[in-house]
Amino acid sequence: MSETVDHTETEYKPKGLFEYFLTHWRGTFATFFLLPISFWFTLWLKTRNKIVFWMRSAPAKHDKRVAEVQRQINEWRESGAKEKLTTGRNGWFTMSELVPIYKKTNRKIFLNMYDVLEINEEKGTVRVEPQVNMGQITAALNPKGWTLAVVPELDDLTVGGLVNGFGVETSSHKYGLFQYICESFELVTAEGKLIKCSRNENPEMFSMIPWSYGTLGFLVAVELKIIPAKKYVRVEYLPLFNQDEIVKKFDTECRKIKENDFVEGLVYSKHEGVIMIGHMVDKVGKDGKRNPLRRWYKPWFYKHVLKILNNKKTVVEYVPLRQYYHRHTRSLFWAMAEVIPFGHKGWHRFFFGWAMAPQISLMKYFETETTRRLREKFNVAQDMLMPMDKLKESMDHFHDHWGLSPIWLCPMAVYEQPNGLGFIHPYKKEDGTIDEMFVDIGAYGVGKTPGFDGNKALHECEQFVIKHKGVQAMYAKTLLSKEDFRKMFDHSYYDILRSKLPFSDKAFPEVYDKLSRKARVSAIDYKKNKIPVEEKVLVEKKS
Repeated sequence: MSETVDHTETEYKPKGLFEYFLTHWRGTFATFFLLPISFWFTLWLKTRNKIVFWMRSAPAKHDKRVAEVQRQINEWRESGAKEKLTTGRNGWFTMSELVPIYKKTNRKIFLNMYDVLEINEEKGTVRVEPQVNMGQITAALNPKGWTLAVVPELDDLTVGGLVNGFGVETSSHKYGLFQYICESFELVTAEGKLIKCSRNENPEMFSMIPWSYGTLGFLVAVELKIIPAKKYVRVEYLPLFNQDEIVKKFDTECRKIKENDFVEGLVYSKHEGVIMIGHMVDKVGKDGKRNPLRRWYKPWFYKHVLKILNNKKTVVEYVPLRQYYHRHTRSLFWAMAEVIPFGHKGWHRFFFGWAMAPQISLMKYFETETTRRLREKFNVAQDMLMPMDKLKESMDHFHDHWGLSPIWLCPMAVYEQPNGLGFIHPYKKEDGTIDEMFVDIGAYGVGKTPGFDGNKALHECEQFVIKHKGVQAMYAKTLLSKEDFRKMFDHSYYDILRSKLPFSDKAFPEVYDKLSRKARVSAIDYKKNKIPVEEKVLVEKKS
């Protein structure tokens, strides 16, 4: 009997034996093919990065890489600046479930910037290239006794993506979004100029780069704030069984920015959830046990938390710092439950846990027509960033319209820039008071409400977010119109800045035009070259 076969799969009959296998036995395929390939590919990248870092050759090469980016852009201008520009990074490597179609049509500018450039302990900063990922940074910093103030969860998230899009982690109630730990940016504009910007140097550009999705220039270096690290995180798990208590406790703990280093919530039903409070410490205390929870054979983190919820008792654990940062990585929160339904089983963790999780790019590449249709209709992968004041209403909306669990709650502060610029701003209440505290509500999995339709639910959710002055994560699928997108994100100075930057309109589309339904397609449509007619003409002319 096949694994995880849903009756809705009868809507499409797989063509050929290979597609049938990928569709009906995707857990087996992922286990025996995707996991080993992903493991060796990741190992190669990590080895390469360590060698470069040990040799300390990156700073000298960085200037040459920047000059090469400028050369490519100058060549584009000299040839008539006829095409839009994009990075040469393969479209398969985006974190979105969709693939950017403009990677096939736009002119590629190759960056090849994967290195940690400098750790400045006196200044309390680390300077990195844009394609450096979180796993690489924590591996470089933690042994030296340092860490980023905000370390977004997944190993493969890159600095460039987190700056141009958004980044959040359970320390964001204290330090804000990833963009707020950025001390400076260096980018090459469409004019071919290298610009450095910070709060004091080119502050307008500095304020507008976050959320701009690479439409103002090519990021070539970022300076990030680092803080002293300790060996462990003391995690206190608090099971709660009433929605009002969950909301109140989460809100209260998030506002203790001096006391709590980390705050997180996992909500398993409308009235059941666990709030987790973390403090960095150097030693394991007597009130709990050491738990290296990211070892290959350990239960997936959300399953571990669920067990604590079911036992209905407060638990204290001491988790090694880097393992805490990447606690959701092996299971991609809980998205792996849909790809490898038996992945949480003890036997699978013991024999294959060392290779988890498979590369997102490979999972997308092997999508079939059937899994695509199921994903589009039932699967959810969204992060909605809502004012903390609207948490209860937001949780009600997700439970009533999506019917999936768990739901991730991650706090974050949204600060106003000194110049008042930016795509997002703190929440202004009806009485005129300002509240900087927001919450990222992460919804991942399969919708389970009766007659669930993913597109309908997404449209209703996006309108809910706009109405309550929230914003949507840019990696996720969107059905917003351009008008509604501009309601969600403040474009007032973005439009002015683009008009001031020479060649900007010729080089880059607007943010919306890189995120809309026309800009990103399913993996299988990308492989089959199913793109808009006007785009396809450009591809044929190039070939």
